[in-house]
Amino acid sequence: MNHVFKGVIFDLDGVLTDTAEYHYQAWKRLAEKLGIYFDRKINERLKGVSRRDSLDVILENSTKTYTLEEKVKLTDEKNTDYVALIQNMTAEELLPGGKELLKFLKQEGYKIALASASKNAFTVIKNLDIEDYFDYIVDVAKVKKGKPDPEIFLTAAMEIGLDPKFCIGVEDAQAGIQAINQAGMFAVGVGDKDSLKGADVVIQNLNDFQLEEYESKVMF
Repeated sequence: MNHVFKGVIFDLDGVLTDTAEYHYQAWKRLAEKLGIYFDRKINERLKGVSRRDSLDVILENSTKTYTLEEKVKLTDEKNTDYVALIQNMTAEELLPGGKELLKFLKQEGYKIALASASKNAFTVIKNLDIEDYFDYIVDVAKVKKGKPDPEIFLTAAMEIGLDPKFCIGVEDAQAGIQAINQAGMFAVGVGDKDSLKGADVVIQNLNDFQLEEYESKVMF
């Protein structure tokens, strides 16, 4: 394989699939149980935010003060709900171009890794029926620092045996792009150009992923 890049490291949510609706349903159910107003506008503030911080956003509309122990129970309850919801996910929920790109990369001999901040990444990948494409899936429970820290991408590169500069990172969030940049990888953003500053390339979806074009942009 005579390519400049040797591996591609993907984020999961917003890149390969979109579990945002499942998160919304689980948070909505929790908020209603607590008697707190919650809508899709508030939900937008939770994207790319940790579970604990997401709960704090929701509790801004509460008149009650919660202890740390109570907050842990609430986030666990939300996650139990979310996990139950994603059990129903199928391969049909892969975003456009995802399966085709994974298949192509595998056939061409590229290393493929997943660098998702989701604690449920293994379940989602299994339900989407794409786990066999990945050479390594980072266990986020073992990652000390979240994005925009580059730790998760550097871990993925190390586990697939590659120098980060030979890797492409694919992300849909600004924090993820920053993490890829700090890891010293080529950054492909999926989504809106204006909100993915620092990406080397921004595409609408994985159908637009052009390896040859990216290889022509780098010189080692």
